[in-house]
Amino acid sequence: MASLRIVADENIPLLEAFCGDLGPLTRVNGRNLDRDQLKEADVLLVRSVTRIDQALLAETPVRFVGTATIGTDHVDIPWLEAQDIAFASAPGCNASSVVQYVLSVLSLFLQRSERRTLDGLTVGIIGAGNVGGRLVRVLSGLGVTVRVSDPPLESIGADFPFAPIDDVLACDVISLHAPLLRDGPHPTWHLLDRQRLARLRGGQLLINSGRGAVVDSLALLERLQQTDPPLVVLDVWENEPTPVPELLDRCWLATPHIAGYSLEGKSRGTEMIARALRQWAGLSMTPAMEGLLPPPPVSGLQFTAQCAPLDALHRALMTCYDPRDDDARLRKLFTSAVSTGQSSGPSFDRLRKEYPVRREPTSLSVSVADTGGNTEAARLLSRAGFTVST
Repeated sequence: MASLRIVADENIPLLEAFCGDLGPLTRVNGRNLDRDQLKEADVLLVRSVTRIDQALLAETPVRFVGTATIGTDHVDIPWLEAQDIAFASAPGCNASSVVQYVLSVLSLFLQRSERRTLDGLTVGIIGAGNVGGRLVRVLSGLGVTVRVSDPPLESIGADFPFAPIDDVLACDVISLHAPLLRDGPHPTWHLLDRQRLARLRGGQLLINSGRGAVVDSLALLERLQQTDPPLVVLDVWENEPTPVPELLDRCWLATPHIAGYSLEGKSRGTEMIARALRQWAGLSMTPAMEGLLPPPPVSGLQFTAQCAPLDALHRALMTCYDPRDDDARLRKLFTSAVSTGQSSGPSFDRLRKEYPVRREPTSLSVSVADTGGNTEAARLLSRAGFTVST
């Protein structure tokens, strides 16, 4: 096989290990990538910040494009097909990472609300694809009442607890995982518009870790400036990488599009597009992701019989990932940008590029005291993805 010239986003991990033998690999800033950088490229590997279309790829030698992400709304797939350019994405690669993010946010919400049980808690999920569907299964396993809005999946008889969107928006917690669609029978652009946001009440929690423009950000800001606003957690932003500062100020938690940024999630995305690339090139796939990941910073926890089940789950989740750390880093960035009159965009992207290592619950072994009272703790921890022993 002839050597392949690969251009890749600098934030795709482990690419040298998966593809270093295929040919020269050039790393680039994905958000600022232009056609001149692709004049001698056979392969382009990106993340969601790069728009893939005719304007970028016309008259370049690129014949394979891969995105190490679940979503593909940044890719003009019909144009690629018309040009006979091969394409691969990584559906589901970071689903468990986003679920981890939502569970950690939900655990903080339960602490804030002083809830001691999951009984009676309702969670509405909009979009039940790879991420939303996994979240439905995890929350249902934890004993949470879940309501789902996903008209396309409902129309084909998918097995989820579907409900009208108004019922979903009436839940204690609402988590958004819909793809961004501007047209078609079920558009999601500004799905949560001024009218729907007006119906949210104080005490509710709205989490968006899907696509920023599913929520009308200016309408959301107006709602948060009114009396009795809901709690809002945003990981994705309509004006990314320069969110509206006033909106960020009024969020309960704000993070820089990193819900899917666990080391496992990012590495799984790399593995999936590397496998597709190697298959396109007629080569076998080596090595496996599991052999490339370093040991986790914390490998084990031990809970005694004195730790209540929900508290054990909270402590384990926070050990793996505490969203307040990312919130603090983002707010510090914006405070500095505002005080100096600079754009927050480059620093927003730097937070993502220099993101600290974060591991998923599967990396953490949890020991629970072998007593009858701790059966529930072991069940909750296991359902949340931890490796549990008694």
